[in-house]
Amino acid sequence: MLILAIDTSGRHGSVALCRGDANTFETLQLMPLEGGTYSARLMPTISSLLQANGLLKENLDGLVAVSGPGSFTGLRVGLATVKGLCEILGKPLATVSMLEAIAVTHGSAGETVTALLDAGRSEVYIGEYRVAAAGAGLVREYIAKLADLAAKASTLGGRVITPDAQVGDALRAAGAEIALISPVKADGIGRIGLRKLLAADIVDVASVDVNYIRRSDAEIFAKPNR
Repeated sequence: MLILAIDTSGRHGSVALCRGDANTFETLQLMPLEGGTYSARLMPTISSLLQANGLLKENLDGLVAVSGPGSFTGLRVGLATVKGLCEILGKPLATVSMLEAIAVTHGSAGETVTALLDAGRSEVYIGEYRVAAAGAGLVREYIAKLADLAAKASTLGGRVITPDAQVGDALRAAGAEIALISPVKADGIGRIGLRKLLAADIVDVASVDVNYIRRSDAEIFAKPNR
């Protein structure tokens, strides 16, 4: 199965062209995307990837995208792009939470992992997962102030991990045990997405939306209806 995986959830994103089946996985090419350029660079990067590997978009068997949490604009651009491609090509789409990706990539089967991501504004995205051989089951997902989380860090479930040094430093200063891990890029998203596509764990292209976890600024600061 040939798949295209994209991540536009953070300050820096990436796009990966991958191939695999139930027993194998191969990253054909991974290309970075600079934050703030997603709307202008995502489609040209996808075209460059396909061209560099002698492929057409019609050769794709499925697409995978990070659905959240993260940048409002970045996530919206990424999901809109893959939805458009899926509709045009008639291909299936699988979505992956970045918190889920961290837990699956850096967790071990049988353990509970709490994944943390810097949400800005002194806040943290939190995802608690039970990791299994075939993926991870969501226990709960929420957002909290970093100071509040540090004060009750001992209540977090299982092993606690984050790719964000600032979050890790704050929790360690509060006496919490937390492991700093490497960020998950689009090839890691593709590996998880491939399993979902093979298992027919796909989303409805027409109705799937971004998982922001928190409201956008437009919603927060909107004037109430009279």
